[in-house]
This record gives sequence, structure tokens and C-alpha cells, in this order.
Amino acid sequence: MVTTTRASRSRPWRSASALPVRDTRAWQTERDTAARRVPLAQPSPAVPWGDYRPKAFAGEVVPFRVTSFREGHDRIGVHVRLHSPSGDESLHRLRPLQDGFDRWQADIALLEQGVWRFRFESFGDDFATWEHAASLKIAAGVDAAVMREMGALLFDRARAEKGRPAAERKTLAGAAASLRDPAVGDAAALLIVEDPTIAEFFRQRPLMSLATLGDDLELLVERERAGVGAWYEFFPRSEGARRAKDGTVKSGTFRTAAKRVPAVAEMGFEVLYLPPIHPIGTLNRKGPNNTLDAGPGDPGSPWAIGSAAGGHDTVHPDLGSLADFRSFVRTARSAGVEVALDLALQAAPDHPWVAEHPEWFTTLPDGSIAYAENPPKKYQDIYPVNFDNDPAGIRAEVLRVVRHWIAQGVRIFRVDNPHTKPLQFWEWLISTVTADEPDVVFLAEAFTRPAPLQSLAAAGFQQSYTYFTWRNTKAELEEFLSGLAHETDAFVRPNLFVNTPDILTEYLQFGGRPAYRIRAAIAATAAPTYGVYAGYELYENVARPGSEENIDNEKYEYKFRDWAGAVERGDSLAPFLTRLNEIRRAHPALRQLRNLSIHWSDDDAILVYAKHLDAALSPDGRSDTVIVVVNTDPHSVRQTMVHLDTRVWGVEPGEPYDVEDLITGARWTWADHNYVMLDAFTEPVHILHVKEPR
Repeated sequence: MVTTTRASRSRPWRSASALPVRDTRAWQTERDTAARRVPLAQPSPAVPWGDYRPKAFAGEVVPFRVTSFREGHDRIGVHVRLHSPSGDESLHRLRPLQDGFDRWQADIALLEQGVWRFRFESFGDDFATWEHAASLKIAAGVDAAVMREMGALLFDRARAEKGRPAAERKTLAGAAASLRDPAVGDAAALLIVEDPTIAEFFRQRPLMSLATLGDDLELLVERERAGVGAWYEFFPRSEGARRAKDGTVKSGTFRTAAKRVPAVAEMGFEVLYLPPIHPIGTLNRKGPNNTLDAGPGDPGSPWAIGSAAGGHDTVHPDLGSLADFRSFVRTARSAGVEVALDLALQAAPDHPWVAEHPEWFTTLPDGSIAYAENPPKKYQDIYPVNFDNDPAGIRAEVLRVVRHWIAQGVRIFRVDNPHTKPLQFWEWLISTVTADEPDVVFLAEAFTRPAPLQSLAAAGFQQSYTYFTWRNTKAELEEFLSGLAHETDAFVRPNLFVNTPDILTEYLQFGGRPAYRIRAAIAATAAPTYGVYAGYELYENVARPGSEENIDNEKYEYKFRDWAGAVERGDSLAPFLTRLNEIRRAHPALRQLRNLSIHWSDDDAILVYAKHLDAALSPDGRSDTVIVVVNTDPHSVRQTMVHLDTRVWGVEPGEPYDVEDLITGARWTWADHNYVMLDAFTEPVHILHVKEPR
């Protein structure tokens, strides 16, 4: 078995299936029919529609899969040949996933950013065919002499191949001689057939016939932050805002908001997302709770972008200057936090675009400009851009704006409602930007139907909001999380935000404090990227009547929060969030998406899943397994049996192994069937690290 060595880790990949690279230029393959000699079909990773590349992030373990078979009972082998962006070539042997279904897989961690090329190759495996037949026939005393000579001929053929080590050739020569020696009995010959050393020779360098080459395919590998990260959202204007005795409020600034950054970093968050920081329109400005009666001191919605003070390339005067923003970005970076900026392609009625480019908007028959609507919600303070009017001019302006903020140090953009803009526009913008700036990441805030959400991801968005906030029961979560990990994993990277300023689900409204712990634990462990909106750690769960929005919504007013006091009183979820982020950093299995496996319980509220990473694929060369058992009912105490397929992490059914609860520190000895009790009010979740098997 090939294992990862110090030398192999310097390569742009990690794999337990790597083989010596062999040239294929001399292969004779039949291409005069659509069906190739040893067919290859359904290659993966792949995007199910459109001419789009599948994608991964640096360090992600990618399952390369293909369907391949041949007629009769002879054995086949399947390889995948990889070419890294820097030119490294590697060959990897696929394993059959399930007997009788002809699906093959190799798991490979891709470490280098850029476009990888890969190709599947299938062949008749002559040694494996002989080994299977000889082990049966010699043991049964059927055609033993024929089987022995066939094996000797195979060994002679292998010895003649260039590139086989001398020691290997010597061993094969001795084995061939023994198979031909009448003094060597069939029992001894059978030991040669079953010799694991000889089998490994042919696994590394198989004897091939009927070789078939698949199509050349591509895979885009982006930087790690494109797929891994803990996000935190806050409004800079609220951080450091002060209320005067007369009731007026002085806005927080980039300088006062920078004082909050160390606390965000100490909680373990890696991305700090800021809602729009631009001037806010005064015409039709919204007041508290989205009302139409804004007072002189109401700041308005940051998404109503633009005023006489400027548009998308300007910072709000209350927040400071452009230089202050750059300083804020540097402060965050020095704390190990990246700043993500909102990109909302819309305009307030007094945005400079409206006067300079009225053709960029939709004019109604009465001469007015159409404002944004998402029935029953109305946004009288926002004009949506009409991308069918002057598309070239709009493209040029948006590209200019994005490049402007890249120049200020921004490499991550959270895009507001991208599903309300043309898909072609996003494909063009993202490909144009990343051609020059491959580290830039775009997160799609596309709470929409599956087809638009998935098409945006396929067209280039590195991350996507999902329906996670509305998937709360055990059954819903099993289906949802499994789909993310195994159905759309080649092109959709989920960002499991637990809440937003305008998404406060019934589960959080009525689930009490247990609901906040439960949702954070699932989000932080089920996917490598998740996020929270400020106030989550303070259990802000009061909704505006009849809505799924926070009352006194921060979109329309300042918020005053006592962060430190809440922690001192033991009234904050911050310590729990901190611990979750510590666990994520310590366990590489949790920084993967495609390795999730769903397990079972006897209770319809107890969700069970695991994340496993083999040692050969892990950055530290050690295997890592985390089991999550969570009570999804925030109103109950549940006790049940959980049932685990322990083979996922290399433990045979029935064998004991030790686990440690990473939240409480408790330790137990588990097997494949285990009793659990989870009290939603005190301990709603077990996050268990599997220790090395006994």
C-alpha cells in the first residue's frame, strides 16, 4: 500500500492511491465507435449542466469517480491521471465502490490553486484476472498446471517491462521458476498466487490490455478561504455608536468598529462581513422596522445605496474616510481576520447613477422609476438596475467598482440578491475579476429556487447561502446535508449562516436558548463554512410581529449591545461559539465538505452524522474522525440508541473504541450501538472525537 511520505507531501496533492507515473503515448485505443473497449462513463467531479468546470478549494479531498466495466468475468482496473497547474503529473488507482455496480473512486487532496487537468483510464487487469482464476482453480485442483504456466508467463512479461525495479524483477523471476518447477506442489504455488508482495507489484504497475483513455477534463481549485471559514457579520455604524441625552445618536465609525475586531478574532472567526458601507439615500429613506416615516436621526437601510455624497465607490461620511476603511482592513488582517464587503447592485433614488444613467433603470408608463419589491415586502428606497438597458455600460461600471474595492484590500464580496440579475452577467464578472485576481471570493446571497441557486454556483460563485435556516428537523437535515455533501458538492459550496438581520426563523424565535446552541453546533460541524450575524451570541430572538425579521431591525437603526457585560454575566453564547471554532481549527475532518456520512438513531429528533479524514489525506498525516449527535428538538430531553457504521473510520462492527466529547471533555468507550441522552436545556449536542482504535 502506498502511504504518504514526507517527500510526497511536498507535491501538490495527497493520496493513498498514488502510483508510479507511466506513459500512455504507446497505448493503442479504439476510437471508431462511441463505446470504447473498456467503457468509461459518468465522470465526476462534474457540473450537471452548462459548460462549467467543477471546482474544489486548496486542501479539499476530492472524490474522483467514474463508471467502468467490461464484458465477461475478466477483471479491470481504473486510473485517474492528474496534471497540476504547475505541471506535476500523477497517477492514482481507483477502487471499486460497491461490488456489482461498476462505480470506481479515488480520494485525492488537491493542494495547489489553479486549473487542474484530469483523465480517467481503464484497462483489462491481466494479473488480477489470473490471480482470481488461479486462486480458485489451483485450490480446487482444476487446471492447476495451466494456471501455473499462465502465471509464469505473466511474470515473464512483467520482468520485460522497462521501469520495473531490479529487486522486483528478481522476485518475479523466482516466482515464475517456482510455478514451473514440478517439485513445487500446488499448495506452495497457491502461496505465490496469494503473495501480497507480488500483488502490490502489480497494483503499482499493472499488466494492462485493452487500454482505454477517457476525455481530458478540468477542475478549478481555488484558495482555501473559498471553501473554509467562520464568518461574523456586524454593522460598523453600531459598533461605537452613542446615544446623547437628547436622544440623538452619533454613528459608530471604522475607528470605533476596529475596537470590536479583537473580540471577533478571539471568538475564532476568520471573515468579518460588513453590510454596505456607502452613502445612504435620503429620498424615501426607511425608518425603524421598515416604516416609511423616517425621522431626521434615522440612518436608513445601508442597502439603499447612494446620495449626493456618492455611490458604490464611496464610504458613508459618518463612518469616516476611505483611508479609515483601509486602516480598518489592516487592523482586521493583523488580527487574522479578512474583511468581506457587501456588493449590492441597486441604487437609492438619489444615487448619482439615477441622474447620470437613467437608462440603467426601469421607467414605468407614468414616468416614474420602478422600485424594488419582493412581495409582500416593498423597498421604496431602492431602485433595481435593469441589466437589459446598456449592458456594456453597466458591466464596465460594476467592474470598475469591484476593482476599486480590491485596491482597498478587499478580497471577499458578499453579493446581495444575485438571482435577480442575469446569470450571464455574473459569469462574465467573476471570470473577468478572477482572471486577474484569483484570490477573490464571491458569496451568493441567493435564497431562491434550487435551479437559480445552483446555476449561480456553477457559473462562478465560490460560495452560496443555502436553505439551512429553514431545515430544522432531523429528517430535513439528513436530506439537506447529504445533498450538499454528495449531490452538488462539485460546484456548490454552502455557507451555513445561522441567521441574518432579516432572517429570524420560527425555530430561533420559539426554541429559546437551546435552539441557538443547536443551530450553531450543526452549522459549525456539518460544513466547512458557516456564519453568524452579530447579536446571535446574545440570543436576540424577538421578531417583528408576523415576520421572520428581528424587531427593531438593525437594517434601519443603530443597535446598542453590551458585549462584555453579557459575557461577564454568563449571558452570552460567545464562549460556546469560541469553542466551536477551536474545534474546527483542531480537526481537519471538519474543514471538508464531501466527507459527511449520515448515521442513525431510534429517535426522530436525534440527528447523527460523522466527518472522517484518512491519515494519507490529512495535513498532519493523522486520521481524524468527529461524530456529531444532536437533539434537534430544543424543547425536550431525549434518550435513545444511536447506530454507527464504524467501518467509515476503519473500525469493524462490534469493536470498541474511545471517544472524547470536545464540548464537555467527557470520555466514553463506544462501539457501533450506543446509548445517549441529550438534554436540550443543558447539553443538546455531543461532538465526539474518535481516539485511535484499541
